[in-house]
Amino acid sequence: MQKQIIIVLGAGESGVGSAILAQKQGYDVFVSDGGAINDEYKKTLKNYSINFETGEHKLLYEYTPVMVIKSPGIPDKADAVKFFAKKNIPVISEIEFAGKFTSAKMICITGSNGKTTTTLLTYHLLKTAGYNVGLAGNVGMSLARQVAENPCEYYVLELSSFQLDGMFDFKADIAILLNITPDHLDRYEYKFENYVASKFRVIQNQTENDAFIFCKDDTAISSWMKDHKMDATLYPISLKENASATANEQELKFDIAEKKENISTSVLTIQGKHNLYNSMAAGAAALLVGLTKSQIEEGFTTFKNAEHRLEKVATIAGVVYINDSKATNVDSVWYALDCMTQPVIWIVGGVDKGNDYSVLESFVNKKVKGIITLGKDNSILQQLYADKGKLFYSTNNISDAVLKAKEWGVSGDAVLLSPACASFDLFKNYIDRGNQFKHLVNQLVTNSN
Repeated sequence: MQKQIIIVLGAGESGVGSAILAQKQGYDVFVSDGGAINDEYKKTLKNYSINFETGEHKLLYEYTPVMVIKSPGIPDKADAVKFFAKKNIPVISEIEFAGKFTSAKMICITGSNGKTTTTLLTYHLLKTAGYNVGLAGNVGMSLARQVAENPCEYYVLELSSFQLDGMFDFKADIAILLNITPDHLDRYEYKFENYVASKFRVIQNQTENDAFIFCKDDTAISSWMKDHKMDATLYPISLKENASATANEQELKFDIAEKKENISTSVLTIQGKHNLYNSMAAGAAALLVGLTKSQIEEGFTTFKNAEHRLEKVATIAGVVYINDSKATNVDSVWYALDCMTQPVIWIVGGVDKGNDYSVLESFVNKKVKGIITLGKDNSILQQLYADKGKLFYSTNNISDAVLKAKEWGVSGDAVLLSPACASFDLFKNYIDRGNQFKHLVNQLVTNSN
């Protein structure tokens, strides 16, 4: 009897993991990537004897698959996706596929901002407490590969709207929605309501036995929930009032599933108002899983955030250099500037996504002493900030940006790389941008010794 075949579109972490799991479940697999496949992933596919094509989508059309697993970066309007969808062949995400082959508890985290920090923190809390937990989604090894090779009892998943769009039967045991602000609207017909609906797919299929942790203070979330019925048990978080988890400068206060705990914010290693929300969400999830107050406090105390997120690189002559390259939208920069207590030299720019910078105006007026625009086209930022009475410099070279920041900085200042824009005009991605910034700052450290 001939095996059923699965087509995998995209040979990154998600696609290769899907191919491995599909093969383990007894399917024939063909992987197709329109670009160049990373050498390490190519080696992995060969080791598993999985057929693939690279640099084009051509051979895949010779197959009639039972389903297509699509990498999240490939839009629904891609020719290969439309081809199979027209034939009524299911096109799903890696998370949807992997979920079919595990009974693990799923903690699923989404939002426009803060989801990576919250995912890493939640994972760290469970891991530190001794739980058998995996980290997947947009961070860590793909869920599919972990299910295939190293199954866990719990998974903490960071989910983008792109991943959620390809999920249909998958269910989160604990869903977390942090916030919703306009982003990626080109994938949603430039309609914010479509993007909001995509984010709320994180709660699909939930029952009263499942949990939905959400930010009550977020306007878009609250507005959507007024018009839609929730089946899950609700756990709102708030910096204001009347919520299951609240916070102030001194304490995080939880009233979660009859567990009432107060945890001092002094144990938190991440700062800023946005990280109070992130910590409340992670702490609420941990309490629902079964962690004790002392276990959560230990996890909070030992947590180190990921690179490129308000990452302190070095202090040189009293000037602190901060890498926030992951801040690719205006809201992320808002949070970064909100944290700053010293005069800021702000490095901003890249590929503008139709940003509305007006929400930053009060912070720029009060906290920013100098602005360095970094990108191939800085015209929008020049129009906004060149005549604001601030120090201003424009460049398309990150080395020039760092040197200019050094020239302007005096003891007590902060140099903040928080671009508000995508990175692919000058860099491979935000990681490359952040790494180059850190390398240049560390060179300054070496030269100053």
